[in-house]
Amino acid sequence: MVPWLGPDDPFPPVEHALGITSGAPGLLAASSDLLPWRLVDAYRRGIFPWYSDGQPVLWWSPDPRMILKPDEFKVSPSFRKTLKRVLRDERWEIRVDADFPGVMRACAQAPRRGQRGTWITAEIIDAYSVLHRAGEAHSVETWFEGKRAGGLYGVSLGRMFFGESMFADVTDASKIALAGLIGHLRHHEVEMIDCQQNTSHLASLGGREIARKAFITHIRTATVQAPVPWQFDKQALLDVLPNGLPSEQAR
Repeated sequence: MVPWLGPDDPFPPVEHALGITSGAPGLLAASSDLLPWRLVDAYRRGIFPWYSDGQPVLWWSPDPRMILKPDEFKVSPSFRKTLKRVLRDERWEIRVDADFPGVMRACAQAPRRGQRGTWITAEIIDAYSVLHRAGEAHSVETWFEGKRAGGLYGVSLGRMFFGESMFADVTDASKIALAGLIGHLRHHEVEMIDCQQNTSHLASLGGREIARKAFITHIRTATVQAPVPWQFDKQALLDVLPNGLPSEQAR
């Protein structure tokens, strides 16, 4: 039986989440509220919300957990050429927190294979916008010719980034934003990005699953470290290119 959380009830231990043989592996608890303080507490415990309109707030902690280590980010030869082109072309920009609510709304509208509707509800946008104003949630945005072309958002606590969602209106725009984020996090020695659940797209970029116990052990330390600064631009891409931008041959 999944416990129902009242406004002041703590989360149960993550080990109490439903197992792999259940119909909802990783489901830990449910509540009627999505209070910002509970959101932050959830992330620090390895828990995240995921639900649809008309459902209660459902809280999850799957085992295993999908993560992406910045040092393991895979850049294919074709994408490497794209990043080098972005670095050279003034029409391309990477902006941080230029339009956080707009990124969330764009993620909500992005089509997802095998999904109908969205879990990024108005309630979700409101709650994460509160975290954004507190400096605990951020968007990384790819802009082309002065228009937002793609991006991502997530929660940043200490030296840990919890990725939430991505969107692209232009080919590779979300991957460019992710590469910028990866470069920035590498520079600040962030060891892990939480990707929550396994997808083939994340796996193609270097994501992999680890045991929930190992994930929880890591975030207990990482989330209490000094926070990452959140000012960077597309020069962060240099940190994901093996040889930087050495010559005209990189065009």
